[in-house]
Amino acid sequence: MAAPVLLVHSSGFTSRQWRKLGDALAAKGHRVLAPDLLGYGDRPWPFGKPFHFRQDVDMLAGVIGEEPAHVVGHSYGGFLALQLALAYPARVRSLAVYEPVAFGILDEPADRELLKSVTDVSENTSPDRLEEWLATFVDWWNGQGAWAQLAPQTQQAFRDVGWKISQEVASLGADKTDRAGYARITAPTLILGGEKTRPAERRVLDKLAAALPDVRLQLFAELGHMGPIMAAPIVNAPIVEHIARHD
Repeated sequence: MAAPVLLVHSSGFTSRQWRKLGDALAAKGHRVLAPDLLGYGDRPWPFGKPFHFRQDVDMLAGVIGEEPAHVVGHSYGGFLALQLALAYPARVRSLAVYEPVAFGILDEPADRELLKSVTDVSENTSPDRLEEWLATFVDWWNGQGAWAQLAPQTQQAFRDVGWKISQEVASLGADKTDRAGYARITAPTLILGGEKTRPAERRVLDKLAAALPDVRLQLFAELGHMGPIMAAPIVNAPIVEHIARHD
Protein backbone atom coordinates (compact mmCIF):
# COMPACT_ATOMS: atom_id res chain seq x y z
CA MET A 1 0.00 0.00 0.00
CA ALA A 2 1.28 3.47 -0.90
CA ALA A 3 2.62 5.47 2.04
CA PRO A 4 0.96 8.75 3.08
CA VAL A 5 2.31 12.03 1.76
CA LEU A 6 2.44 15.26 3.78
CA LEU A 7 2.32 18.46 1.69
CA VAL A 8 3.53 21.62 3.44
CA HIS A 9 2.70 25.01 1.94
CA SER A 10 4.84 28.15 1.88
CA SER A 11 4.44 31.41 3.78
CA GLY A 12 1.49 33.51 2.73
CA PHE A 13 -0.34 30.67 1.00
CA THR A 14 -2.45 27.72 2.18
CA SER A 15 -2.60 24.00 1.52
CA ARG A 16 -4.46 24.83 -1.73
CA GLN A 17 -1.10 25.55 -3.36
CA TRP A 18 -0.52 21.78 -3.53
CA ARG A 19 -3.97 20.82 -4.89
CA LYS A 20 -2.71 19.57 -8.28
CA LEU A 21 0.11 17.59 -6.71
CA GLY A 22 -2.27 16.15 -4.13
CA ASP A 23 -4.66 15.01 -6.85
CA ALA A 24 -1.81 13.34 -8.77
CA LEU A 25 -0.59 11.49 -5.67
CA ALA A 26 -4.09 10.46 -4.58
CA ALA A 27 -4.60 8.94 -8.04
CA LYS A 28 -1.58 6.72 -7.31
CA GLY A 29 -3.10 5.46 -4.07
CA HIS A 30 -1.43 7.77 -1.56
CA ARG A 31 -3.27 9.19 1.41
CA VAL A 32 -2.61 12.91 1.04
CA LEU A 33 -2.18 15.01 4.18
CA ALA A 34 -2.34 18.72 3.34
CA PRO A 35 -2.97 20.79 6.48
CA ASP A 36 -2.97 24.55 6.73
CA LEU A 37 -0.12 25.70 8.91
CA LEU A 38 -0.85 27.54 12.14
CA GLY A 39 -2.13 31.02 11.34
CA TYR A 40 -3.73 30.04 8.02
CA GLY A 41 -7.20 28.91 6.99
CA ASP A 42 -9.13 27.88 10.08
CA ARG A 43 -5.99 28.04 12.27
CA PRO A 44 -5.79 31.79 13.12
CA TRP A 45 -2.79 33.16 14.99
CA PRO A 46 -3.49 36.24 17.14
CA PHE A 47 -1.85 39.46 16.02
CA GLY A 48 1.06 40.35 18.31
CA LYS A 49 1.38 36.86 19.82
CA PRO A 50 4.93 35.45 19.56
CA PHE A 51 5.49 32.38 17.41
CA HIS A 52 8.36 29.99 16.69
CA PHE A 53 8.61 27.65 13.72
CA ARG A 54 8.94 24.64 16.05
CA GLN A 55 5.25 25.02 16.84
CA ASP A 56 4.50 24.28 13.18
CA VAL A 57 6.97 21.37 13.22
CA ASP A 58 5.23 19.77 16.19
CA MET A 59 1.81 20.32 14.62
CA LEU A 60 2.95 18.59 11.41
CA ALA A 61 4.37 15.65 13.38
CA GLY A 62 0.94 15.21 14.94
CA VAL A 63 -0.71 15.24 11.51
CA ILE A 64 1.57 12.43 10.32
CA GLY A 65 1.09 10.28 13.39
CA GLU A 66 3.06 7.05 13.67
CA GLU A 67 3.05 5.88 10.03
CA PRO A 68 6.10 7.30 8.19
CA ALA A 69 5.18 9.71 5.41
CA HIS A 70 6.83 11.21 2.38
CA VAL A 71 7.12 14.95 3.10
CA VAL A 72 6.98 17.68 0.45
CA GLY A 73 7.52 21.38 1.18
CA HIS A 74 8.08 24.72 -0.53
CA SER A 75 10.10 27.64 0.92
CA TYR A 76 9.10 27.90 4.61
CA GLY A 77 7.28 24.60 4.11
CA GLY A 78 10.51 23.08 2.81
CA PHE A 79 12.38 24.38 5.84
CA LEU A 80 9.73 22.82 8.08
CA ALA A 81 10.10 19.52 6.20
CA LEU A 82 13.84 19.49 6.92
CA GLN A 83 13.28 20.37 10.58
CA LEU A 84 10.62 17.66 10.82
CA ALA A 85 13.14 15.11 9.53
CA LEU A 86 15.60 16.24 12.21
CA ALA A 87 13.14 16.30 15.10
CA TYR A 88 11.04 13.26 14.13
CA PRO A 89 13.23 11.11 11.84
CA ALA A 90 11.14 7.96 12.26
CA ARG A 91 8.10 9.75 10.80
CA VAL A 92 9.77 10.86 7.54
CA ARG A 93 10.09 8.30 4.74
CA SER A 94 11.50 10.71 2.13
CA LEU A 95 11.80 14.44 1.52
CA ALA A 96 11.13 16.59 -1.55
CA VAL A 97 11.78 20.29 -0.94
CA TYR A 98 11.66 23.25 -3.30
CA GLU A 99 13.95 26.06 -2.18
CA PRO A 100 13.79 25.47 1.59
CA VAL A 101 14.74 28.63 3.46
CA ALA A 102 17.41 26.86 5.52
CA PHE A 103 19.55 29.95 5.92
CA GLY A 104 21.36 28.62 8.99
CA ILE A 105 23.51 26.59 6.61
CA LEU A 106 25.12 29.83 5.42
CA ASP A 107 27.77 29.38 8.10
CA GLU A 108 31.05 30.27 6.42
CA PRO A 109 32.84 33.64 6.20
CA ALA A 110 32.32 33.49 2.43
CA ASP A 111 28.55 33.48 3.05
CA ARG A 112 28.58 36.67 5.13
CA GLU A 113 27.26 39.07 2.48
CA LEU A 114 24.55 36.67 1.35
CA LEU A 115 23.46 36.12 4.94
CA LYS A 116 23.31 39.87 5.55
CA SER A 117 20.72 40.21 2.78
CA VAL A 118 18.60 37.64 4.64
CA THR A 119 18.95 39.20 8.08
CA ASP A 120 18.05 42.62 6.68
CA VAL A 121 14.58 41.13 6.10
CA SER A 122 14.27 38.69 9.00
CA GLU A 123 15.42 41.09 11.74
CA ASN A 124 13.25 44.05 10.81
CA THR A 125 9.79 42.77 11.60
CA SER A 126 7.54 45.10 13.60
CA PRO A 127 3.80 45.10 14.35
CA ASP A 128 3.78 48.86 13.78
CA ARG A 129 5.27 48.62 10.28
CA LEU A 130 3.71 45.40 9.04
CA GLU A 131 2.56 46.75 5.67
CA GLU A 132 6.02 48.14 4.94
CA TRP A 133 7.65 44.89 6.01
CA LEU A 134 5.33 42.79 3.82
CA ALA A 135 6.26 44.92 0.81
CA THR A 136 9.95 44.42 1.62
CA PHE A 137 9.46 40.68 2.03
CA VAL A 138 7.56 40.18 -1.23
CA ASP A 139 9.95 42.43 -3.17
CA TRP A 140 13.00 40.60 -1.76
CA TRP A 141 11.84 37.32 -3.25
CA ASN A 142 10.18 38.56 -6.44
CA GLY A 143 11.92 41.79 -7.42
CA GLN A 144 11.47 45.49 -6.76
CA GLY A 145 7.84 46.56 -7.15
CA ALA A 146 6.39 43.05 -6.88
CA TRP A 147 4.22 43.98 -3.89
CA ALA A 148 2.73 46.99 -5.67
CA GLN A 149 1.86 44.80 -8.66
CA LEU A 150 -0.14 42.29 -6.63
CA ALA A 151 -3.90 42.36 -7.01
CA PRO A 152 -5.65 44.13 -4.10
CA GLN A 153 -7.24 40.88 -2.90
CA THR A 154 -3.84 39.18 -2.90
CA GLN A 155 -2.31 42.02 -0.89
CA GLN A 156 -5.17 41.73 1.59
CA ALA A 157 -4.65 37.97 1.89
CA PHE A 158 -1.03 38.66 2.84
CA ARG A 159 -2.09 41.32 5.35
CA ASP A 160 -4.49 38.86 6.98
CA VAL A 161 -1.61 36.52 7.81
CA GLY A 162 1.14 39.13 7.85
CA TRP A 163 1.97 38.88 11.54
CA LYS A 164 2.35 35.09 11.35
CA ILE A 165 4.57 35.43 8.27
CA SER A 166 6.78 37.94 10.05
CA GLN A 167 7.14 35.58 13.00
CA GLU A 168 7.99 32.65 10.74
CA VAL A 169 10.70 34.69 9.04
CA ALA A 170 12.11 36.02 12.32
CA SER A 171 12.34 32.58 13.93
CA LEU A 172 13.83 30.78 10.93
CA GLY A 173 16.22 33.70 10.42
CA ALA A 174 17.57 33.09 13.92
CA ASP A 175 17.91 29.33 13.39
CA LYS A 176 21.49 28.02 13.57
CA THR A 177 21.10 24.55 12.06
CA ASP A 178 24.36 24.26 10.14
CA ARG A 179 25.90 21.79 7.69
CA ALA A 180 26.66 19.26 10.41
CA GLY A 181 23.09 19.53 11.66
CA TYR A 182 21.51 18.92 8.27
CA ALA A 183 23.95 16.05 7.63
CA ARG A 184 21.99 14.08 10.25
CA ILE A 185 19.03 13.77 7.85
CA THR A 186 19.09 10.21 6.50
CA ALA A 187 15.82 10.22 4.53
CA PRO A 188 16.34 10.19 0.75
CA THR A 189 15.96 13.81 -0.30
CA LEU A 190 15.12 15.58 -3.55
CA ILE A 191 16.11 19.24 -3.52
CA LEU A 192 14.54 21.40 -6.22
CA GLY A 193 15.11 25.02 -7.11
CA GLY A 194 15.16 27.67 -9.80
CA GLU A 195 18.23 29.23 -11.36
CA LYS A 196 16.47 32.60 -11.18
CA THR A 197 16.12 32.60 -7.42
CA ARG A 198 17.88 34.87 -4.92
CA PRO A 199 21.68 34.34 -4.64
CA ALA A 200 21.35 33.49 -0.94
CA GLU A 201 18.80 30.79 -1.67
CA ARG A 202 20.87 29.41 -4.55
CA ARG A 203 23.79 29.04 -2.14
CA VAL A 204 21.53 27.25 0.35
CA LEU A 205 20.62 24.69 -2.31
CA ASP A 206 24.23 23.91 -3.10
CA LYS A 207 25.25 23.64 0.54
CA LEU A 208 22.31 21.38 1.43
CA ALA A 209 23.11 19.15 -1.53
CA ALA A 210 26.70 18.86 -0.29
CA ALA A 211 25.68 18.21 3.33
CA LEU A 212 22.90 15.62 3.10
CA PRO A 213 24.06 11.99 2.78
CA ASP A 214 21.29 10.77 0.42
CA VAL A 215 20.33 13.65 -1.86
CA ARG A 216 19.68 14.67 -5.44
CA LEU A 217 19.63 18.31 -6.60
CA GLN A 218 17.57 19.36 -9.61
CA LEU A 219 17.47 22.94 -10.89
CA PHE A 220 15.09 24.54 -13.38
CA ALA A 221 16.75 27.12 -15.62
CA GLU A 222 13.71 29.32 -16.18
CA LEU A 223 12.14 29.24 -12.71
CA GLY A 224 12.48 31.30 -9.56
CA HIS A 225 11.38 30.91 -5.97
CA MET A 226 7.68 30.63 -6.81
CA GLY A 227 8.18 27.71 -9.19
CA PRO A 228 5.69 25.34 -7.47
CA ILE A 229 2.93 27.93 -7.92
CA MET A 230 3.88 29.46 -11.27
CA ALA A 231 4.89 26.21 -12.98
CA ALA A 232 3.22 23.44 -11.00
CA PRO A 233 3.31 20.71 -13.71
CA ILE A 234 7.05 21.16 -14.23
CA VAL A 235 7.85 21.04 -10.52
CA ASN A 236 5.35 18.32 -9.58
CA ALA A 237 6.62 15.73 -12.07
CA PRO A 238 10.00 15.01 -10.40
CA ILE A 239 8.33 15.05 -6.97
CA VAL A 240 5.89 12.31 -8.02
CA GLU A 241 8.78 10.34 -9.51
CA HIS A 242 10.87 10.74 -6.34
CA ILE A 243 8.04 9.54 -4.11
CA ALA A 244 7.39 6.52 -6.36
CA ARG A 245 11.09 5.61 -6.25
CA HIS A 246 11.19 5.60 -2.46
CA ASP A 247 7.73 4.28 -1.63
